[in-house]
Amino acid sequence: MRTTVDIPEDLLRRAKSEAALRGRKLKDLIEQGLRMVLATPPAGGAPPPSAPPKKPTAHDVLKDLIFEDVDCPSDLASNPKYLDGFGR
Repeated sequence: MRTTVDIPEDLLRRAKSEAALRGRKLKDLIEQGLRMVLATPPAGGAPPPSAPPKKPTAHDVLKDLIFEDVDCPSDLASNPKYLDGFGR
């Protein structure tokens, strides 16, 4: 498939020179480079581009403002005692 790509002049000169030294065509060198890049996982453990970044929850954003009591459960909705009579 034919396509047009803008490449900086100095990079193109170096690529042409490298292809000539290896006895290969420039298009073969470019194809090999693209295959190598696409076969390598992203550096730094970044999530794949298809995975959307995780959005912070309200708890994540406001956790510094939460006062925790030792005798109080962390989530009142998980304790039926606190739900007695709710909705009646």
